[in-house]
Amino acid sequence: MSSYYEKILATGEVKCIDEEIPFDVPNGWEWCRMQDVITFVNGRAYKKEELLPQGKYKVLRVGNFFTNNEWYYSDLELPEDKYCYNGDLLYAWSASFGPQIWNGDKTIFHYHIWNVKFNLMILFREYLYYFFLFDKTQVKASTTGSTMVHVSMENMKPRLIPIPPVNEQKRIVHEIENIIPLIERYGTFQNKKEILDSNIKAFLKKSILQEAIQGKLVPQIPEEGTAQELLEQIKTEKQKLVKEGKLKKSALNDSVIFRGDDNRYYEKIGKKCVDITEEIPFEIPNSWTWARMGGIGDWGAGSTPQRTNQNYYGGNILWLKTGELNNGIVYDTEEKITQKAFQDCSLRMNKIGDVLIAMYGATIGKLAIVGKELTTNQACCGCTPYIIFNWYLFYFLMASRDTFIKKGEGGAQPNISRVKLVEHLIPLPPLREQKRIVQKIEQLMKLLK
Repeated sequence: MSSYYEKILATGEVKCIDEEIPFDVPNGWEWCRMQDVITFVNGRAYKKEELLPQGKYKVLRVGNFFTNNEWYYSDLELPEDKYCYNGDLLYAWSASFGPQIWNGDKTIFHYHIWNVKFNLMILFREYLYYFFLFDKTQVKASTTGSTMVHVSMENMKPRLIPIPPVNEQKRIVHEIENIIPLIERYGTFQNKKEILDSNIKAFLKKSILQEAIQGKLVPQIPEEGTAQELLEQIKTEKQKLVKEGKLKKSALNDSVIFRGDDNRYYEKIGKKCVDITEEIPFEIPNSWTWARMGGIGDWGAGSTPQRTNQNYYGGNILWLKTGELNNGIVYDTEEKITQKAFQDCSLRMNKIGDVLIAMYGATIGKLAIVGKELTTNQACCGCTPYIIFNWYLFYFLMASRDTFIKKGEGGAQPNISRVKLVEHLIPLPPLREQKRIVQKIEQLMKLLK
């Protein structure tokens, strides 16, 4: 993780704040002090005689947020900042504290509530609401008071908040609100927070993977060469394997994808050239290139030896079912097959370091790296990469899981097939950059655990 520094504008002092940063964030996000992007406006304290059973304005107290529907009123005319309006983001800073979006008319808010003001060009209201909800446990840990805990404005202002671009904040909120109906089943506020915590981390993981495969996670280094040079090395390697009889000659019939002078993408297969611009999902750095997955590795599925043949099972050859894919490294399997089954049933022997992916059903898109030579059933496809870092391919496939699920829709169960896999486009960086990308991904994933 790179170090984080903060410059104090008043003095010009620059200091390292690594110990305050709870986790790294994707490129394009920023850590900010709340006091730099948020203004907390305190409510007003009331004397007992000022709280009326009836009056012009409701007086919103902390209890009205969570447990108490009994209202007091006031006829006082106050400065405008002592009222809250429909849609205002409020924060109760004592007792049962936490955020609330006010849904009501013009109302006076009590001293134990802040009205949270912020720049709409920087923060999306619902993102800030959910961040406060997510951060509630950490805030509670910093509270004072023995009988009634509270957090002071002085403690709140310097707290750190991760700020994505506003459009990404809106996407995060959309993801969260898709799961709110499920969260409601759990009934308690703490359960809600824990589930939100988990899903925010899942969304961050997705964001990290998307940044990685778009070339935004690590800088490009010219000395590391280009992906086009890597493809030439792969071509030479495949020619060598064909010559040695380890690869079919048809594996040399790869396409070449390039960008034309008209800024559109084309794919050349033999003498035929086709415009594939509509297939390109996003822009990549100039030193990268697009390729078909069939061109960067040898792909093959397995099979299931006949269950009724007793001579096929109980051997010492590992045979993996897709339910055993663990999104990590696989060293063993529940079942073993015999050498006879391997010879009779067209099974592929996956080598150490090969990448495995599930093609069917509920496990579609699940992954593993082969830790010990093994075979698989027909629902699993293995890839032996050509001069491609296997973990880069692994994380690309992980980032693409939703795409594969969508591609597999339409039948009784999702099915992406080997054909769909080898035709899928992969953004290809130079080899050394692939390794740096994987190193960065794993650093960030570790911080999110």
